[in-house]
Amino acid sequence: MERRDADGDLPQHEGLEARISRIVSPTLEHMGYELVRAQVQGKDRPTLQIMADRADGSQITVEDCEAISHAVGAVLDVEDPIAGAWTLEVSSAGIDRPLTRTKDWNRFAGHLATAELLVPQEGRRRFRGIVLGADEETARLRLEDGNDIALARGNIRRAKLVLTDALIEATAASRDNETQRN
Repeated sequence: MERRDADGDLPQHEGLEARISRIVSPTLEHMGYELVRAQVQGKDRPTLQIMADRADGSQITVEDCEAISHAVGAVLDVEDPIAGAWTLEVSSAGIDRPLTRTKDWNRFAGHLATAELLVPQEGRRRFRGIVLGADEETARLRLEDGNDIALARGNIRRAKLVLTDALIEATAASRDNETQRN
Protein backbone atom coordinates (compact mmCIF):
# COMPACT_ATOMS: atom_id res chain seq x y z
CA MET A 1 0.00 0.00 0.00
CA GLU A 2 1.25 3.49 -0.89
CA ARG A 3 1.31 5.45 2.38
CA ARG A 4 3.50 8.46 1.66
CA ASP A 5 1.37 11.12 3.29
CA ALA A 6 2.46 14.02 5.41
CA ASP A 7 -0.05 16.70 4.61
CA GLY A 8 -0.12 16.74 0.86
CA ASP A 9 1.87 13.80 -0.34
CA LEU A 10 0.55 10.95 -2.43
CA PRO A 11 -2.91 9.64 -1.67
CA GLN A 12 -3.24 6.16 -0.25
CA HIS A 13 -3.65 3.49 -2.93
CA GLU A 14 -3.11 -0.21 -3.34
CA GLY A 15 -1.79 -2.40 -6.15
CA LEU A 16 -1.93 -1.11 -9.73
CA GLU A 17 -3.18 2.29 -8.66
CA ALA A 18 -0.21 2.67 -6.28
CA ARG A 19 2.18 1.82 -9.12
CA ILE A 20 0.50 4.32 -11.43
CA SER A 21 0.63 6.97 -8.69
CA ARG A 22 4.38 6.43 -8.30
CA ILE A 23 4.85 6.63 -12.08
CA VAL A 24 2.85 9.82 -12.74
CA SER A 25 3.45 11.85 -9.55
CA PRO A 26 6.96 13.09 -10.42
CA THR A 27 5.74 14.32 -13.82
CA LEU A 28 2.74 16.06 -12.28
CA GLU A 29 4.86 17.67 -9.57
CA HIS A 30 7.39 18.89 -12.15
CA MET A 31 4.51 20.51 -14.05
CA GLY A 32 3.12 22.23 -10.93
CA TYR A 33 0.27 19.83 -10.14
CA GLU A 34 -0.58 17.36 -7.38
CA LEU A 35 -2.13 13.95 -7.80
CA VAL A 36 -5.48 13.67 -6.00
CA ARG A 37 -6.39 10.19 -7.18
CA ALA A 38 -5.44 7.55 -9.74
CA GLN A 39 -8.24 5.06 -10.30
CA VAL A 40 -8.60 2.21 -12.79
CA GLN A 41 -12.17 1.30 -13.77
CA GLY A 42 -13.38 -1.49 -16.05
CA LYS A 43 -11.84 -4.72 -17.26
CA ASP A 44 -12.02 -5.23 -21.04
CA ARG A 45 -10.70 -1.77 -21.93
CA PRO A 46 -9.98 -0.11 -18.59
CA THR A 47 -10.19 3.62 -18.06
CA LEU A 48 -7.44 5.22 -15.99
CA GLN A 49 -8.79 8.28 -14.25
CA ILE A 50 -6.23 10.81 -13.05
CA MET A 51 -7.56 13.58 -10.79
CA ALA A 52 -5.22 16.48 -10.18
CA ASP A 53 -5.03 19.83 -8.42
CA ARG A 54 -2.78 22.77 -9.16
CA ALA A 55 0.01 22.87 -6.57
CA ASP A 56 -0.56 26.60 -6.06
CA GLY A 57 -4.21 25.98 -5.10
CA SER A 58 -5.69 27.82 -8.06
CA GLN A 59 -8.47 26.32 -10.17
CA ILE A 60 -7.50 23.73 -12.73
CA THR A 61 -8.50 24.49 -16.33
CA VAL A 62 -9.30 22.44 -19.42
CA GLU A 63 -5.90 23.47 -20.76
CA ASP A 64 -4.28 22.09 -17.59
CA CYS A 65 -6.09 18.77 -18.08
CA GLU A 66 -4.93 18.65 -21.71
CA ALA A 67 -1.29 19.30 -20.73
CA ILE A 68 -1.48 16.65 -17.99
CA SER A 69 -3.03 14.17 -20.41
CA HIS A 70 -0.22 14.59 -22.95
CA ALA A 71 2.58 14.40 -20.38
CA VAL A 72 1.16 11.58 -18.27
CA GLY A 73 0.09 9.64 -21.37
CA ALA A 74 3.66 9.71 -22.67
CA VAL A 75 5.08 8.53 -19.33
CA LEU A 76 2.51 5.74 -19.08
CA ASP A 77 3.21 4.64 -22.67
CA VAL A 78 6.87 4.15 -21.71
CA GLU A 79 6.22 2.48 -18.34
CA ASP A 80 3.23 0.46 -19.63
CA PRO A 81 1.62 -0.44 -16.26
CA ILE A 82 -1.70 -1.54 -17.80
CA ALA A 83 -1.71 -4.56 -20.12
CA GLY A 84 -3.59 -4.12 -23.40
CA ALA A 85 -5.65 -1.16 -24.56
CA TRP A 86 -6.81 1.43 -22.05
CA THR A 87 -8.22 4.95 -21.97
CA LEU A 88 -6.80 7.92 -20.05
CA GLU A 89 -9.18 10.42 -18.47
CA VAL A 90 -7.79 13.52 -16.73
CA SER A 91 -9.92 15.81 -14.61
CA SER A 92 -9.93 18.22 -11.74
CA ALA A 93 -11.15 16.88 -8.44
CA GLY A 94 -14.24 19.10 -8.71
CA ILE A 95 -16.29 20.72 -5.98
CA ASP A 96 -17.63 17.49 -4.46
CA ARG A 97 -14.14 16.02 -4.58
CA PRO A 98 -12.83 12.80 -3.12
CA LEU A 99 -11.01 13.13 0.19
CA THR A 100 -7.83 11.12 -0.41
CA ARG A 101 -5.04 13.11 1.23
CA THR A 102 -4.52 14.47 4.73
CA LYS A 103 -4.46 18.00 3.33
CA ASP A 104 -7.89 17.46 1.70
CA TRP A 105 -9.43 16.37 5.00
CA ASN A 106 -7.93 19.40 6.76
CA ARG A 107 -8.64 21.92 4.00
CA PHE A 108 -12.32 21.00 3.92
CA ALA A 109 -12.88 20.82 7.68
CA GLY A 110 -16.36 22.14 8.42
CA HIS A 111 -17.93 20.73 5.25
CA LEU A 112 -20.25 17.74 4.89
CA ALA A 113 -18.74 14.47 3.62
CA THR A 114 -19.51 10.80 3.29
CA ALA A 115 -17.13 7.92 3.96
CA GLU A 116 -17.45 4.26 3.07
CA LEU A 117 -15.29 1.73 4.87
CA LEU A 118 -13.77 -1.56 3.76
CA VAL A 119 -14.49 -3.21 7.12
CA PRO A 120 -17.47 -2.14 9.27
CA GLN A 121 -16.83 0.04 12.30
CA GLU A 122 -19.40 0.24 15.07
CA GLY A 123 -21.58 -2.06 12.97
CA ARG A 124 -21.67 0.10 9.84
CA ARG A 125 -19.72 0.80 6.67
CA ARG A 126 -21.14 4.21 5.68
CA PHE A 127 -20.84 7.45 7.58
CA ARG A 128 -22.00 10.99 6.87
CA GLY A 129 -20.95 14.03 8.82
CA ILE A 130 -18.96 17.23 9.10
CA VAL A 131 -15.26 16.88 8.36
CA LEU A 132 -13.19 17.62 11.47
CA GLY A 133 -9.78 16.97 9.90
CA ALA A 134 -7.25 14.17 9.69
CA ASP A 135 -3.73 13.04 10.34
CA GLU A 136 -1.79 10.33 8.52
CA GLU A 137 -3.61 7.50 10.32
CA THR A 138 -7.11 8.81 11.12
CA ALA A 139 -9.86 10.93 9.58
CA ARG A 140 -12.48 12.47 11.85
CA LEU A 141 -16.15 13.27 11.26
CA ARG A 142 -18.89 14.77 13.43
CA LEU A 143 -21.87 12.58 12.64
CA GLU A 144 -25.40 13.86 12.14
CA ASP A 145 -26.31 12.62 15.67
CA GLY A 146 -23.62 14.94 17.11
CA ASN A 147 -21.11 12.20 17.99
CA ASP A 148 -17.55 12.34 16.67
CA ILE A 149 -15.96 9.33 15.01
CA ALA A 150 -12.36 8.57 14.08
CA LEU A 151 -11.98 6.42 10.96
CA ALA A 152 -8.76 4.56 10.23
CA ARG A 153 -7.50 5.98 6.91
CA GLY A 154 -6.37 2.54 5.77
CA ASN A 155 -9.96 1.29 6.22
CA ILE A 156 -11.57 4.03 4.11
CA ARG A 157 -12.69 2.64 0.76
CA ARG A 158 -13.82 6.03 -0.45
CA ALA A 159 -14.66 9.41 1.01
CA LYS A 160 -15.94 12.52 -0.69
CA LEU A 161 -17.44 15.90 -0.04
CA VAL A 162 -21.18 16.33 -0.38
CA LEU A 163 -22.29 19.15 -2.67
CA THR A 164 -23.94 21.76 -0.44
CA ASP A 165 -24.64 25.47 -0.71
CA ALA A 166 -21.89 26.12 1.87
CA LEU A 167 -19.35 24.18 -0.21
CA ILE A 168 -20.36 26.02 -3.38
CA GLU A 169 -20.05 29.35 -1.52
CA ALA A 170 -16.61 28.44 -0.14
CA THR A 171 -15.41 27.36 -3.57
CA ALA A 172 -16.73 30.56 -5.17
CA ALA A 173 -15.04 32.67 -2.47
CA SER A 174 -11.77 30.81 -3.07
CA ARG A 175 -12.09 31.44 -6.82
CA ASP A 176 -12.82 35.15 -6.21
CA ASN A 177 -9.73 35.46 -3.97
CA GLU A 178 -7.64 33.79 -6.66
CA THR A 179 -8.93 36.21 -9.30
CA GLN A 180 -8.06 39.19 -7.09
CA ARG A 181 -4.50 37.88 -6.60
CA ASN A 182 -3.94 37.55 -10.36
